[in-house]
Amino acid sequence: MTLSIDNLRRAAKQLHRAFEAGDKLARERLKQHPPRPAGELLKRADFLHVVAQENNFASWPQLKHAAETMGLDRAAKVQRLKVALFHGRNSLVEALLQGTPDLAAGHLGLQIALYDLAAVRRAVLADATLATKALGPRRPILHLAFSRWIHARPDLAPDMIGIAQLLVDHGADVNDGFAQNAGSDHRLSALYGAIGHADNMVLGRWLLDHGADPNDGESLYHATELGHHQGLAMLLEAGADPKGTNALLRAMDFQDHAAVEMLLAHGARADDFNDAEVGGESPWVVPALHQAARRGCDTQMVQLLLQAGADPARVYQGASAYGYACVHGNQPVIRAIEARRAEVPLSHEESLLAKAAKGEDVIGSFIDPNRLPPAYTNLIREILHLPGRLDYVKRLVVLGLPFDTADGQGLTPIQLAGWEGLPEVLNYFLSLGCDLSHVNGYGGTLLSTILHGSENNPERAGRDYIACLERVLHHGVALPKHAITMIGREDLRAFLEDWAEARPGQVV
Repeated sequence: MTLSIDNLRRAAKQLHRAFEAGDKLARERLKQHPPRPAGELLKRADFLHVVAQENNFASWPQLKHAAETMGLDRAAKVQRLKVALFHGRNSLVEALLQGTPDLAAGHLGLQIALYDLAAVRRAVLADATLATKALGPRRPILHLAFSRWIHARPDLAPDMIGIAQLLVDHGADVNDGFAQNAGSDHRLSALYGAIGHADNMVLGRWLLDHGADPNDGESLYHATELGHHQGLAMLLEAGADPKGTNALLRAMDFQDHAAVEMLLAHGARADDFNDAEVGGESPWVVPALHQAARRGCDTQMVQLLLQAGADPARVYQGASAYGYACVHGNQPVIRAIEARRAEVPLSHEESLLAKAAKGEDVIGSFIDPNRLPPAYTNLIREILHLPGRLDYVKRLVVLGLPFDTADGQGLTPIQLAGWEGLPEVLNYFLSLGCDLSHVNGYGGTLLSTILHGSENNPERAGRDYIACLERVLHHGVALPKHAITMIGREDLRAFLEDWAEARPGQVV
């Protein structure tokens, strides 16, 4: 169906009426795209805002302006192309360009992201200020750095580097960045875009060779997630300092001994944080042996950490390293601490949790969650993705631990199970009656969190996201039409298209 402004206005009116009637799906849509702070009176413009965001525009005025200047159908395709390039949905990029070969014409940011050197050169030589002028939320060098088009067209690497040189020659800053969230001082750098976001080692090396700062607060951490050590090695060789970062802990998440050794050799400390710094809900600021315990690290990893100075006597948010290891059932950490005679008595609650970790019957026992040290607040969420831990999760629920509480990022256990692509774990939380309408701190619903995991979880290749989608859709979760059009994985898109065709009433 051809899009029209009138159709979208009617869609906003329908949403408004459904919302006021208390329709569950309408309320979910507003939770996913909140137009104003909760509790404030909603107006007609707020529902136009939701419809605009569902069509990949930041606001209704932006959508309307694009429609008036280029026609709504083409404007919508341009928006889809922008999002697809940023998120690496290269099959969608190819499909859009095949249908409309000149879709990027007149859009410098898109031409940069598509490595169209000739077009970029013409534009910049005609107006040098374009090399540093913001194109939407990012300047040109950031459009280049955050593009994942390199994985579809590696043959265009020389043109990509040619654009980088052209932009820098006309004033672009290799250390440019943009705020991830409105009002935030934290910036995502071009180097992070190339290495951590796009896994683009060619551009990452060029940026480092031309003065990019390897200590940008993001690149080193995300280099541990790539499944190879090229980016990590490049950053460390360029002077990245792992001290005080969470890169070491992230490498431990993947049981990556080589990455841990590289980081330790370049100055990472096993216990980098004091107790005053270990506040709040951060899942990363953890002493090394506690991290090894909760991530199921093996004896080799534990020995690496101990040799690097990890302290068996450390206490993290009220939990000793020994108690934490017992609660997580990590024998390598338990044995290492016992070998150093650093074990401490377990509390009553820790004894019950340790019993559950060993697979022993806990029926009839109960733990008051309010009596648990803060270290165990997120225990279910911390272990649900680990192999063979579903039975332990079930015993924790029997003991009375909360199973539907959001963490500091607003993610609930069922959303994490979906992001991880674990249908059996997800199915268990579905059986508990978890809130399927919850919207997390990133604006994600259960369904969109599953889709996000299918394209961004470093472990996604071995997970089953179609099974996760099927389970939540069977439970009545809404299927937004725009989610189908924007997904990059062909298998998931085909599954959702078939589902929408068979059950049109579930599509919103």
